[in-house]
Amino acid sequence: MAPILEVSDLVTRFYTFDGVVHALNGVSFDLQAGETLAIVGESGSGKSVTMMSLLHLLPMPPARIEGGSALFHDDSGTIDLLKLNRAEISRVRGGRIGFIFQDALSALNPVMTVGRQIAESLERHLGLGHEQCRRRVVELLEKVGIPGAKQRYRNYPHQFSGGMRQRVMIAVAMACNPKIVIADEPTTALDVTVQAQIVELTQQLQRELGIAVIWITHDLGVVAGIADRVLVMYAGRPVEIAPVDDLYDHPGHPYTIGLLEALPRMDAAGSKRLISIEGSPPDLMAPPAHCQFAWRCRYAFERCWNEVPPQVSVGPQHHITCFYDVNRERPRDNV
Repeated sequence: MAPILEVSDLVTRFYTFDGVVHALNGVSFDLQAGETLAIVGESGSGKSVTMMSLLHLLPMPPARIEGGSALFHDDSGTIDLLKLNRAEISRVRGGRIGFIFQDALSALNPVMTVGRQIAESLERHLGLGHEQCRRRVVELLEKVGIPGAKQRYRNYPHQFSGGMRQRVMIAVAMACNPKIVIADEPTTALDVTVQAQIVELTQQLQRELGIAVIWITHDLGVVAGIADRVLVMYAGRPVEIAPVDDLYDHPGHPYTIGLLEALPRMDAAGSKRLISIEGSPPDLMAPPAHCQFAWRCRYAFERCWNEVPPQVSVGPQHHITCFYDVNRERPRDNV
């Protein structure tokens, strides 16, 4: 099956008064129609910047996209998202690609009713009239689980709880039946019970509408239950991508292993001490000249400090960027 999105060698820089921040350094991945791709990593690894680069949501300046392509395929044809101008990308955002922001309270307009904010997308992308919009908005609010949708249609964001606001954000993102929905840590500010409800709602709507989902998170516990594949990022570059079961059973990159070792396991026999990854992420002011994880890696050897590791295949749909074979405990022969 041909992918719906193909991102190749995406490079994004931030030109600040202190210098150039090398935020993304060659990000490549693809997304299949109907699948869920989870993107995980520590704060500052480039997860959100990647998605915002694709949809031109970064402030320019100081941000600048300096390389790469992002081919989006749907029934209308193929377009390179990175080459679209402001008017062209605005027709894609909200219509063909939806976005669920992390903080719904900040993302929603506080002086507009939630009904009006959902209707804006319907008017702009689908050309619906006032009455059609009203019926569709009420239907969407009911679908995402807002009780009393006909009355809440005229409420403002501050009149909703955190979980209800996130449901409104999901309604906004899915209003026009997009091909892709990007969920940028949509459960971060919510309690555990509401998190589970939001995850379940997103999965339900994905199945009903056949939408592909990119789920950005730092919670590997959530990833295990929702993703088809997982992309692990570190210092602005993918370090491992694999089917979700393969990633948990046979992690191939030392960073992925470190993330999994720091994850509490309910199925573990007896008590086991969690292991944290020592050290701090690298300074992105300097362009990468070697493996960015070498400072914190227990397996680092001389080559890691002299070259940037390329991506290598270690299994079906399983790719890593590392010079060391952690399973054989020796440097790789084919890199």
